[in-house]
Amino acid sequence: MTVTPDVVRAFTPTGPLRASINTGNPILAGRDRATGDVNGVSVDLARAFAERLGVPLDLVVFQTAAASVDAVANGKADIGFFAIDPKRGEHIAFTPPYVLIEGAYLVHEHSPLQSNIEVDQPGHRVVVGQGSAYDLHLSRELKQATIERAVSSPAVVDHFIATRADVAAGVKQQLEADASRIGGLRLLPGRFMVIRQAMGCPRSLGGAAVAALELFVEQMKADGFVAEALKRHRIEGASVAPAGN
Repeated sequence: MTVTPDVVRAFTPTGPLRASINTGNPILAGRDRATGDVNGVSVDLARAFAERLGVPLDLVVFQTAAASVDAVANGKADIGFFAIDPKRGEHIAFTPPYVLIEGAYLVHEHSPLQSNIEVDQPGHRVVVGQGSAYDLHLSRELKQATIERAVSSPAVVDHFIATRADVAAGVKQQLEADASRIGGLRLLPGRFMVIRQAMGCPRSLGGAAVAALELFVEQMKADGFVAEALKRHRIEGASVAPAGN
């Protein structure tokens, strides 16, 4: 992959490539408890793209998806890693997805709810992370249940427990980990959505920059980079997205 000087300048208005990283989604990134360093699939992709551009990398780290999206949308970061959503797409140009993950529901062990279709009923309270892909999706899809918002995706289950809500919604792997940590909880079978995780940049960068980022993602999927990163970071339950999707 070769990039023109104009594309490099578009992605680096302040000098380095500023990559917005969300540690609130364990599929994408997290902090090493021993060193405090940020690592994960999204960090690996950010480093690889900076190398392609031939520029230094500056990680701009956030704990929530909403803050990470705002950084790119408002020009405080040059690229980011997000679930594709039409609301976010008003200001951010998305590549095809590089990873597919599942959104699931968590309930109390003795909840009468047995299937995803039973969630959207009057009186049910569903907890999501503020500004997350699940928040955006369920805000459109749920017609009768009430949505409550925790401060971040990692805080969803604790909020769900503290407020005695009916359902927690989020990344399946995060919910499974929280259920194991707390006990007395279970996941509803299946998934309520497939999350298409993509790279994104401000639409204002222009068509050539967007095309370069799209090509980069397709190459990273095709040559096994994404699959190797998932394996290296021991990410289970996520799959490499098909080419062009």
